[in-house]
Amino acid sequence: MDLSNLKPANGSVKKGKRIGRGEGSGKGGTSTRGHKGAKSRSGYSKKIGFEGGQMPLQRRVPKFGFTNPNRVEYKGINLDTLQNLAETKKVENIDLDVLVENGLAARKSLVKILGRGELKAKLTVKAHAFSKSAKEAIEAKGGTAETLS
Repeated sequence: MDLSNLKPANGSVKKGKRIGRGEGSGKGGTSTRGHKGAKSRSGYSKKIGFEGGQMPLQRRVPKFGFTNPNRVEYKGINLDTLQNLAETKKVENIDLDVLVENGLAARKSLVKILGRGELKAKLTVKAHAFSKSAKEAIEAKGGTAETLS
């Protein structure tokens, strides 16, 4: 390979007629915009979601219910997941850092411990919230359930 046979990669160079560069170019005059109307003028832009006058999808779909903007979302982690974590990683103190390290929660997420499954190990669990059954199960095994603020 030398300088005499260099060429751009296939598909990297777009070859098309430049529009609006005079009549001789074959794309002069109206520059492919047609005659008159808003679309032929500079500065034209249609609304997002505009469907040519047809009722837009946003307005066709029925809307119902209510979305509370102040809703607090918790990441739920069950007791069987904690038991599995205690067995595999040999941990007794489970807090947000341990959950993040093991991919069970994100750093900024709020964590709630839920009561599904059976707990066999004595654990100290720190989380933002606990279900009633989860708290009872942890304390029944001699562990502690500490609520983070």
